Amino acid sequence: MTLQYDMPDVIPVFPLPGALLLPRAKLPLHIFEPRYLNMIEDSMKTASRFIGMVQPYSARGGDMVLHSIGCAGRLSQISETEDGRYMVTLSGMSRFRVKEEVEGFAPYRRCHVTWDGFERDLGKVEKDTSFDRKAFLSILKRYFDNQQLATDWDTMKEADDELLINSLSMLCPFKPEDKQALLEAPSLSTRRETLTTLIEFALRGGADEDVLQ
Repeated sequence: MTLQYDMPDVIPVFPLPGALLLPRAKLPLHIFEPRYLNMIEDSMKTASRFIGMVQPYSARGGDMVLHSIGCAGRLSQISETEDGRYMVTLSGMSRFRVKEEVEGFAPYRRCHVTWDGFERDLGKVEKDTSFDRKAFLSILKRYFDNQQLATDWDTMKEADDELLINSLSMLCPFKPEDKQALLEAPSLSTRRETLTTLIEFALRGGADEDVLQ
C-alpha cells in the first residue's frame, strides 16, 4: 500500500468498548457526542484523516485507561444528519502502540503513538494457508444458531480469508477483552485460532474465568 502522507506521530483516539477495527476492514460509526463531533471535524482537516480506535478498560481505582495497542482508521466516508450528527466510516489502516497520552485543550483524547512492529498492516492482504474453511463454517453455523444471528452463508463460503476472519472478529458479540486479543493477534492464522477458541467457548456456555489470559 502506497500512502500519500506520512504516518502521524500524534492521533486522536476514540475509546469505544467492544468496537474493533482491523487493517483493511471498514467500521461504521454513529457520532453524536459533542467532543467526538469536534474530533471528526478536526481530523478532516489533517492529511491522514486518522482516528485511532482503542479499547478502554477499568483499572484499579475505577479509572478508565487505554489498552496499549489500537488500530487507526482513515475517515473514508462522512455524512451529516439534519440534527448535526455524523455517520462515518473508518477504513482500517494500521495498528499502533500508544506511547503516551498528549495533554492539551482538545475535548477528546489524543495519543503519541508508534507504528513500529505493524509494518505488515500496510502490506498485502494476508492469507491463512492452514485454514480449514469447511470445519470453521460448521462450528460458525452452530454459533450463529446459538446466538440467533443471521448471515449470507454463500457469501461466507466465497469471501477471502482475511475478509471473512476479520469481519467476524469485528462483528461477533465478544467481550471487550476478547476483542483486544483478536486485535493483538500477530498473524491472520493466529487471529483465526483465537476466533475459533472464542466461538467454542461461547458454545460451551462460557465459564467463570476468562477464556483468554
